[in-house]
Amino acid sequence: MELTVKTHTLTYPIYIEEGCINNIKDHVNLNRKVMIITDENIPEEYIETVRKQCKEAFVYTSISGEDAKSLENYQYVCEYMLECQMSRADLVIAIGGGVIGDLSGFVAATYMRGIEFVNIPTTTLSQIDSSIGGKVAVNLGLTKNIIGAFYPPIAVFIDFQTLKSLPKRHYYNGLVEALKAGLIYDSSIFDLFETADIDDNLAEIIYKSLVMKKNVVEEDEFEMGIRKILNFGHTIGHGLESYFNLHDLLHGEAVALGMLCVVPDELKARMLAIYQKLNLPTNVSYEVNEVYHYIENDKKAKHGRISLIKVDEIGKAYIEDVELEEIRKLLEVNACQAH
Repeated sequence: MELTVKTHTLTYPIYIEEGCINNIKDHVNLNRKVMIITDENIPEEYIETVRKQCKEAFVYTSISGEDAKSLENYQYVCEYMLECQMSRADLVIAIGGGVIGDLSGFVAATYMRGIEFVNIPTTTLSQIDSSIGGKVAVNLGLTKNIIGAFYPPIAVFIDFQTLKSLPKRHYYNGLVEALKAGLIYDSSIFDLFETADIDDNLAEIIYKSLVMKKNVVEEDEFEMGIRKILNFGHTIGHGLESYFNLHDLLHGEAVALGMLCVVPDELKARMLAIYQKLNLPTNVSYEVNEVYHYIENDKKAKHGRISLIKVDEIGKAYIEDVELEEIRKLLEVNACQAH
């Protein structure tokens, strides 16, 4: 399968096929220096599969987890690229989850003011969501994605085979972004989660989620309007992630809790049933003021207000401009906690 993202400024393909990482050279010019950015949890066989297709390849193996998106680690990557005499005519390839995709994309966006990059997502989270759309970023301390850019890859290779090495917790964590897609845009995705076997329908879930994001990004490349709906659950979710030190609560788990805050009780009950199928945490304790502090620093907040994405009916999201104090109220009434 193949999808093509066509925005006002560029076009790039998404190749969706088991084993497609064996054929990158058929679609991308690898006859140049290539910096492969990956992390310590990625199986060596994936890296070697890509490396052997390149004329001249270097590998930067990062620490794993959100710490990889620190300014310090970003500097290390750039220094290694300079040491390898990488030029603007060369290429970055990201092999890993959303963190590695974000880091690699931001490196590519800023190294020598821009170098091409290819994204090979190896987690459900990155295959479903973060590998397309062009958002790349690093963290500033515990504040997520506050330093970043819009910088799309020249190609994305989604190989379902790479999911076989994914721990179950991370597998389910990433599926939250697909559930989000069903809630905000395509109710048929929600139906699959609610009534079908998730594992048996994984390929369809991922494909439908990609189609959703492709359509939204094509309509609003730089998040000036409808693309904001992709942030459903993320405002509170990012605050919770930061509160838990970007370690104890995974991104999808935090977003899942954030989504519960802004839906009616009847829909919340249906979502909680799906959360049980995905082994997601549904009850967490947190200090309201500390979570709220992180939300105040959210890049989407402006002059004490923020665009909050809400869903009352499955498949239909809407944007409501609210005062930040409304977010505090949601936190105070423990709307993120299921009982």
